[in-house]
Amino acid sequence: MSLDTSYAARTGARREELPTTTADELQRQVAAAAAAADDVAARHPDERRGWLRALADALDAAADLLVRVADAETGLGEERLAGELARCAQQLRFYGDVAAEGSWLELTVDHRTETTPDLRRMQVPLGPVAVLGASNFPFAFGTLGHDTASALAAGCPVLGKIHPAHPETGRRLAEVAATALAAAGAPEGTLAAVSGFEAGVALVEAAPVAAVAFTGSQAGGMALWRAAQRRPVPIPVYAEMGTVNPVVVTGRGTDRLDEVAAGFVASYTLGMGQFCTKPGLLLVPAGHGAADRVVAALEAASPSGWLLTESIAEAYDRGRARLADAGARQVGRAAAPAGGWGAEPTVFAAAASDVRAGSPLLEECFGPTALVVEYDGRAELEGLLAGLPGALAASVQSGGPDDPEVPALVRDLGRRVGRVMVDDWPTGVALTWSQQHGGPWPATTQPTATSVGAAALGRFTRPVTWQSVPGPALPPPLREDSPWRLPRRVDGRLA
Repeated sequence: MSLDTSYAARTGARREELPTTTADELQRQVAAAAAAADDVAARHPDERRGWLRALADALDAAADLLVRVADAETGLGEERLAGELARCAQQLRFYGDVAAEGSWLELTVDHRTETTPDLRRMQVPLGPVAVLGASNFPFAFGTLGHDTASALAAGCPVLGKIHPAHPETGRRLAEVAATALAAAGAPEGTLAAVSGFEAGVALVEAAPVAAVAFTGSQAGGMALWRAAQRRPVPIPVYAEMGTVNPVVVTGRGTDRLDEVAAGFVASYTLGMGQFCTKPGLLLVPAGHGAADRVVAALEAASPSGWLLTESIAEAYDRGRARLADAGARQVGRAAAPAGGWGAEPTVFAAAASDVRAGSPLLEECFGPTALVVEYDGRAELEGLLAGLPGALAASVQSGGPDDPEVPALVRDLGRRVGRVMVDDWPTGVALTWSQQHGGPWPATTQPTATSVGAAALGRFTRPVTWQSVPGPALPPPLREDSPWRLPRRVDGRLA
């Protein structure tokens, strides 16, 4: 029997060995999800909201235990994890409310005319979804995180793979979820958790699985995408992957460069740099000693903490060596804590001429490292921006609302990222109806999708039109006397 080992990030010591999902167990769980799919899809969205609220309430009730276990495994700190768990509960309630509101169904009715038939259109759930959660957010992007919550809200059963960075946390979450869903009346097979590398691969290959959601590295996301395309019936993979999120300081913005440097350090070292939205590249007009000022801000902040796993710590060291080999020079660092997988927050600097498309300088180094590059004038900045890979987010640090450089920079960066901000930092991702957490490749495999916000439900549905179908055969929300009472467009007008 294969095992997942739970480690203590602060010491590197083994905590517990846990059995992984066997092939037979996985087959039964996939079959149960497939059997439940029609029932889950047919439930009124308000009923699914009840399930999600029950999950949220159960997380609140088990918070002390879940935070304690997650902190032991990840070293992220109980205060941070308590906030993240509360956010996870908020996410579950939010996606439940989105489901019940109903506009995501895009209900549209065109009555018969002299020249056209009766046509009715709506989004329908895809079926069972495989969710492979993140290492860096055991709650918010874990087995009960955004992907799971939005898939359930959209009417899809979920098979969630527990991340090996925090296997005990994942199992505790699965136990809490199973009890809560059963008490709330959800069908058997609505949500299951699996573990082990082989189980993750098998989920992607399982015929009933209709979509995959993943948060993690580019290598992991692309491996899943390739596996999904090799299936007899390919399926979509919504992979949110690591990127270098740029920050551009304008000429006028240099007047507040010490403030910008402090904000940059706080953002790129948050969670020891283990955020997918970490700003990894700071572009500053030449002649202002930007790298030295970032180092001074790092020394003043003295961030300290651990990386999540031994493999992440080893990859972090390789990433810093790769930056150095590509021409970056280390200009400052903070000390790592003793024991376990402690990380050294680091600042590198590089010449603008070395930062070209395809350079290792533009590859993500997962952890608390950032690169500072000075540019000499607008033309050199435009060349740097043209070579940037797709990213999740970008920030402009300006000299104020009348800064003349801001409109063009917002336009240019908007072509390359999923979220643009001015005088703000990317590491906070608000949970709202307007949020976009995605971006062009290599940030994601599906640049039209988001993994956070109300639009996240759309990943797990597809449109179907019913033509000249009698009322009793129509889905309930499309009938003339629909009992669902959800917003829809009738003959071109909102009703």
